Amino acid sequence: MSTGNKIIIIGGSGFIGTRLCQKLTEFGIDDFLILDKKKSVVFPDRTLVGDVRNLEELRDVMPEGIKTLVNLAAEHRDDISPSSLYYDVNVKGAKNIVQVAREKSIHRIIFTSTVAVYGFASNVGESGKTAPFNHYGRSKLEAETIYTEWYSQGNNNDFLLFILRPTVVFGEGNRGNVYNLINQISTDRFVMIGDGENKKSLAYVENVAFALFSALNLRSGSYTFNYADKPDLNMNDLVEKIRKHLLKSPKIKLRVPYAIGYSLGILADIFACISKKKFSVSAVRVKKFCAETTFKSDISNIGVKAPKTIEQGLEVTIKNDFLNND
Repeated sequence: MSTGNKIIIIGGSGFIGTRLCQKLTEFGIDDFLILDKKKSVVFPDRTLVGDVRNLEELRDVMPEGIKTLVNLAAEHRDDISPSSLYYDVNVKGAKNIVQVAREKSIHRIIFTSTVAVYGFASNVGESGKTAPFNHYGRSKLEAETIYTEWYSQGNNNDFLLFILRPTVVFGEGNRGNVYNLINQISTDRFVMIGDGENKKSLAYVENVAFALFSALNLRSGSYTFNYADKPDLNMNDLVEKIRKHLLKSPKIKLRVPYAIGYSLGILADIFACISKKKFSVSAVRVKKFCAETTFKSDISNIGVKAPKTIEQGLEVTIKNDFLNND
């Protein structure tokens, strides 16, 4: 099936991008391409190789006739060095994309941002104050501004801008924070820092891909939505659910008060600075782990309903990445 609306997915070889492409094929949509720094493992024949940081390269590789551009390309890890890489990819990349969009008459852009634009926040909706605390959040917020300016300069009767701000995304094959948490529990190396009553918003990758897929059918306009699957779980409940799916006793064995954990994080930062090595523990990671970070979303107003629950997402992820011997 062809939508008559040719789609290009920048960063489509990545974690969320691959799931979005799979969602497109699941619904019989075949008029899409991927643009990425490396070929997609799943969709190599649909991949165009290019880097958003290079305007000439992006201009040359971008085909004519694209109607909708989805930008998932990002520098997002919290330990990137030098920090200028966040701005090269997330900000300069956005500038190059809107420049090429103007030249190629692309009037529909879907951009994946992040709830990191709110900083350390709790129970924040789309109208919440943006106050990013790290380079990742700041660079994504700058990118949002670039896309918003692109939209405001266009014909609003014909232009679409959809910005999605997901919370922490997890799922099969990802090696982010949730995977690290599950891995620590799986290998009995997990230590609960603090009382574990702080709640976290999470997002399962299939549900995020479905939200982006749903945006493809929107009419013109400017939309900004958070994305978080509900209900929010506190750390005690989350760890117990993970232990259950790992076929372990639900009881959390080791706990450390926050003050001690944070002090150990500071010491790790000092040793990292001296030794020039990276450690899995840091002060900011302890602070993020113990913070309550929950987000509200109005995305149901456009008819988006998550295909899977948090519980189902955790179960599938753990079975695939930890219990499947293959």
